[in-house]
Amino acid sequence: MMRALMVALPPDMPSLFDTLRFDNTFLAELPGDPDTGARRREVRGALWSRVTPTPVAAPRTLAVSREMAATLGLRDDDVASETFAQVFAGNALLPGMDPFATNYGGHQFGHWAGQLGDGRAISLGETVNATGDRWELQLKGAGATPYSRSADGRAVLRSSIREFLCSEAMHHLGVPTTRALSLVATGEDVVRDMFYDGHPKPEPGAVVCRAAPSFLRFGHFELPSSRGEVDLLRQLTDFAIRRDFPHLAGSGEALYADWFAEVCTRTARLMAEWMRVGFVHGVMNTDNLSILGLTIDYGPYGWIDAYDPEWTPNTTDAGGRRYRFGWQPAVARWNLVRLAQAISPLFAGGEALQAGIDAFGGAYTVADRDNTARKLGLAECRDDDVALIRDLHGSMQEAEVDMTLWFRALMDVDIDAPTLKPLEESFYDPAKREAHGAQFDDWLQRYAARLREDTLSAADRRERMRLANPKYVLRNYLAQEVIDRAEAGDAAGIGELLEAMRRPYDDIPVGGRADSERYAAKRPDWARDRAGCSMLSCSS
Repeated sequence: MMRALMVALPPDMPSLFDTLRFDNTFLAELPGDPDTGARRREVRGALWSRVTPTPVAAPRTLAVSREMAATLGLRDDDVASETFAQVFAGNALLPGMDPFATNYGGHQFGHWAGQLGDGRAISLGETVNATGDRWELQLKGAGATPYSRSADGRAVLRSSIREFLCSEAMHHLGVPTTRALSLVATGEDVVRDMFYDGHPKPEPGAVVCRAAPSFLRFGHFELPSSRGEVDLLRQLTDFAIRRDFPHLAGSGEALYADWFAEVCTRTARLMAEWMRVGFVHGVMNTDNLSILGLTIDYGPYGWIDAYDPEWTPNTTDAGGRRYRFGWQPAVARWNLVRLAQAISPLFAGGEALQAGIDAFGGAYTVADRDNTARKLGLAECRDDDVALIRDLHGSMQEAEVDMTLWFRALMDVDIDAPTLKPLEESFYDPAKREAHGAQFDDWLQRYAARLREDTLSAADRRERMRLANPKYVLRNYLAQEVIDRAEAGDAAGIGELLEAMRRPYDDIPVGGRADSERYAAKRPDWARDRAGCSMLSCSS
């Protein structure tokens, strides 16, 4: 039933084999590397390389997304089986799996980096589920590939927990994202220098199985273009439209223009969603942006606690702050311009590409204004409402106000007698609250006056705000607490935190737990400057 790599598998439930059916169109329809194996090399004229995951010593399943498992048609006894752990650690292959790593380049921190590729990710194959939806299953941390350069292709437990949790948390928030199926401990240590400061140490290893309809990135198009491989670029573009954008019709430049415009508008809507919930990606290189407009590659990401558009969670970005919270829409546009340059050989002129870039700006403005209306509980966003929320953001930054708590509590303000009382918990510094109190009082009066002239009823306004302003987000300190527990041998916290993230807009206790309110609390003082809570590195 299955091809073993390094281990003998127990004869457990066969439905894993019956449910996951692979067609692997990426390999079937696009040119690949004639060489095989993980030897580091430059790969030209090809979009993928076959490579086998490196087996691990003692795989153990730590967590599974029940929603993603159900989407794939997997049952509870499937995911609880030893076979599941072996397959999704990279120790065994199911029939139809044909592992590969893809070849792409990218601009990193604004500079062209040449060939990059899947250095720690190995795709097992593309499966089509019972409803006809395509899911590419990809192991992150499953060993070296031709694109690993000097790295080992492994991943540590801390970064794997963060990727697993955030992939699913973003899904439940309604933010377009790649997904996570499973988190498997390897039973092996991985040596990492977490902050690149000359202090490497062994850490427990893990493998995440992530899933997406497509893992194609801007960088997949940049690399063949940079090498003058125009035929390969055209093949890839035609394939991406055929497989991932089947609703687009037409041919030639008109079809390419429609496709690029949709990539731009999807990216714009994604940026607006990040800004709505307070998510900071941390490393928005062109190889980390998806052509489907999905959040991809959860590395040194972070969540805004005290509102600060200048904050970046990435230690590598601490100097220039290129990827800071407030700059994300501008960086996305910059990246789209790089994508436009990459596919320009497919166009006779630049007008259609400029139209796509313009579409990004228009789509972002529409989405951002819609978010403003929803977060403030308004039927629509007028021009003066843009100024209203801009003034609020300025005051929040000055007074160190928690973004998530403020907007969640805003729906409790009495519009007939507005005061700061429902919002007091969102301030980190009581002295700053006092110093800026008059400023906020004035803003609340303006806000209440605006609500009194709005067309929404009080009940409709509250519901609109509830669904736009999450109560639970994956704050860095919550993830770090879970990581600390898991590294000490207790992985139960992963599932507990995921349970809270499953219903981010609800007020009811998470899973009936009396202590669930702690998942909605603001960052504690101990986490203000702690590694993993305030800043993170790209180390994985």
